[in-house]
Amino acid sequence: MANPYFKFKQFTVFHDRCAMKVGTDGSLLGAWAEVEHARRILDIGTGTGLVALMAAQRSRADITAIDIDAAAAEQARGNVERSPWKERIEVRQMDARKLPDEWEGRFDAVVSNPPYFTEELKSPSASRNFARHTDGLSFEELLRNAAKSLAEGGVFSVVLPAGSAPDFMAAALKERLHLSRQTWVHTKPGAPPKRVLMAFVKGAVLQAEVRRLDIEARPKEYSPEFAELLRPFYLAL
Repeated sequence: MANPYFKFKQFTVFHDRCAMKVGTDGSLLGAWAEVEHARRILDIGTGTGLVALMAAQRSRADITAIDIDAAAAEQARGNVERSPWKERIEVRQMDARKLPDEWEGRFDAVVSNPPYFTEELKSPSASRNFARHTDGLSFEELLRNAAKSLAEGGVFSVVLPAGSAPDFMAAALKERLHLSRQTWVHTKPGAPPKRVLMAFVKGAVLQAEVRRLDIEARPKEYSPEFAELLRPFYLAL
């Protein structure tokens, strides 16, 4: 039986009631996203609350975490309540396509580990499908609401399959979100990129910073770059 929780250095995330479990994608985004200087952060599609908790560890911000799924929102609330930052994180069950008008321009940073498997075979689990396919939330809808929620100069950080990057960047430009950082994530040296981490600024950007990150340096051994990024969180590092 799979472990119902994942223990980090400063908090524990239970994920037995969530369609999508704690994984590398969320951990990478939580460690990489630009949140250090934010005062208010919005986490769209929070799931277990992992990214919101990592953002709380890395900042002093007040964080609003939303998810359309009732079970996920309830589990995220429990994870937040057991964390050191429960006074700074609010979890709401909410459709990201229907954000309140008063949230316009409210957040300095928006983060999302969004649904994205638009072309792949679907799971028999309806909740897992909704968590990982764009049927419920398209890229255009995600970007539109992220842009609406961001203050001028705010940053939207996201993790996606590598192949989705061109379409996502094109859609982001329509919302006046300009790429400022991009990290291609490879499972190992020589392998094609599997994921991409991207940060978009609401406003002008002179030139985007582009890097690569290998998860493993060799089989079963994390690369120095991955270890440095996740060391504040992973017990094994």
